[in-house]
Amino acid sequence: MSNVAYIFVAERRGAPMRPLTTVEAITETGLRGDRYVVETARPSPDYQVTLIELENIQAFTEITGLQLTLDMPRRNIVTCGVRLNAFLGNRFRVGQVLLEGLELCQPCRLFAKRTHAAVLEFFPDKGGLRARILSGGIIKVGDPITRFSNDAVTYDATTE
Repeated sequence: MSNVAYIFVAERRGAPMRPLTTVEAITETGLRGDRYVVETARPSPDYQVTLIELENIQAFTEITGLQLTLDMPRRNIVTCGVRLNAFLGNRFRVGQVLLEGLELCQPCRLFAKRTHAAVLEFFPDKGGLRARILSGGIIKVGDPITRFSNDAVTYDATTE
């Protein structure tokens, strides 16, 4: 089953990522307690929430032998059992919160500077997903992640 494995927020740019078990997702804004809740902190209006696959973080460590803790990619939600790239351009639910996948998070020099140069080679198209919050609510560790369909049917997007 695909679900939320971890939740992180950072109160300002460069601040340590703080782990949470629940967080409020605010419609068209961001996660309560995260830097992107403040509109002037967002590079664009759609910088609201980021997600990354636990499996990609683990694979980086296994393949490179370099340590990458769950907070080091600086994504808000670490998922388990789901291919996030499938949500690019699509709506999906994290628990009861409705998100829209907007852009893949590609590795950047700052990510490499804060971690390992090898992230630049490993994480293209595996660095996560930037999403917009269409309908807010509470997100909890363990919440299911499902594709949203306009006909009120959800489809499983788990890895197979």
